[in-house]
Amino acid sequence: MSPTFSSLQIRNYRLWFAGAFVSNVGTWMGRVGQDWLVYTQLTDRSSTALGLVTGLQFLPFLLLAPWAGVVVDRFRTRTVLLVTQSVLLLTSLLLAVLVLTDTAALWHVYALALAQGVATAFDNPARATFVSEMVPRDRIANAVALNSASFHGGRLVGPGVAGLLIAAWGTGLTLALNSLTFVVVLGSLLLLRTRELLPHPTLQLTKGALRAGLRYVNARRDLQLVMGLVFVLGTFGMNFQVTTALMATTVFDKGPEAYGLLGSIMAVGSLSAALLAARRGTPRLRVLLLALAGFAVAAGAAALAPTYVLFALALVPVGLTSLTAMTTANAMVQLRVVPEMRGRVMALYMAIFLGGTPFGAPLIGWIGAAFGARWTIGIGSLAVALSLGAAVWWLAREENVRVSFESHRRPRLLVTSTATEDDDGPRTLVPEAAR
Repeated sequence: MSPTFSSLQIRNYRLWFAGAFVSNVGTWMGRVGQDWLVYTQLTDRSSTALGLVTGLQFLPFLLLAPWAGVVVDRFRTRTVLLVTQSVLLLTSLLLAVLVLTDTAALWHVYALALAQGVATAFDNPARATFVSEMVPRDRIANAVALNSASFHGGRLVGPGVAGLLIAAWGTGLTLALNSLTFVVVLGSLLLLRTRELLPHPTLQLTKGALRAGLRYVNARRDLQLVMGLVFVLGTFGMNFQVTTALMATTVFDKGPEAYGLLGSIMAVGSLSAALLAARRGTPRLRVLLLALAGFAVAAGAAALAPTYVLFALALVPVGLTSLTAMTTANAMVQLRVVPEMRGRVMALYMAIFLGGTPFGAPLIGWIGAAFGARWTIGIGSLAVALSLGAAVWWLAREENVRVSFESHRRPRLLVTSTATEDDDGPRTLVPEAAR
């Protein structure tokens, strides 16, 4: 089997991957359906309401992350996932019923978005940690990348299907089909061979368990650097639920089919990045830095695109670079923590990556209303570029690291140390801040 798909040789991971893919298709259908419901049916195209719904979905990440990490470290990850997926099934089904019976109100969507956010705050770190329980350590990076491929493969299919279903049969059916996909992922969890799992050491609840996780991250500058970069990317650059809806409707005057198609087009780049990451192997700091630089350029081009077609084409490199940054950062963090801390660290990582969205999404919505839809994407490009410049400056100042580009032989980004013990000149390495 190709190295790109090596983790699929493991039965448990293969079952999980298949169930998660079906669920991911439904999740993207549900996101498009929810956003279209809020933006065109429950409000008069209010970007503020759309941003608020997105913010409510991610607010629990910020508030509950430390406790979510303790729960994931304390209980079997499979059990946590069975509970969270069941809650997501029930909340999704309830929203579908409200829409199909024509009784849905905006406050219903707000409340259910918050409830789903609470479940997802526990679900996401559990999903991230579960990878290391299904595959051996030397395949963790590959499995993380394939998880991203599953997620963005769903993104490739889901939004386009959702747009067609909304146009043909309405939003309610789209949301109902999303609910059914959760049954598939629950089935895959129940079919796993538990004796073949590699469970992490179970945390004994003590008074200082939460603080121990925070102290661990506080002592690791390498983790802080990665988390700082993904915070800016997640808060200002990854609000595609808001930005693509605004661009499609207010700038290019398109309907649900064209809006849904944008998500699928972006997923072409995202899926390509995930497959490349699965083949790449060991995650490296230079890949993260280069991906963020590429995102800043691609997002800037998308913000300035004069036509719908050019905007859609610009979303391919946006998806490619953003997903490369996400999978690289995720794998870097997972491989650099001890197993007994992984749940708490990954919960904190998820909180930092997604927890800025409750502030970023409403802010992006306000920017769209005040300055126009193009600025909702442009602000992300500027923010990521500034954070990247700050990271390079910090590496040079605090870690004696120089970032350069080598154009001869094989073009590549170099991350080099300028302070070695034997003082025999710079050499390419992964600096202390990225080990």
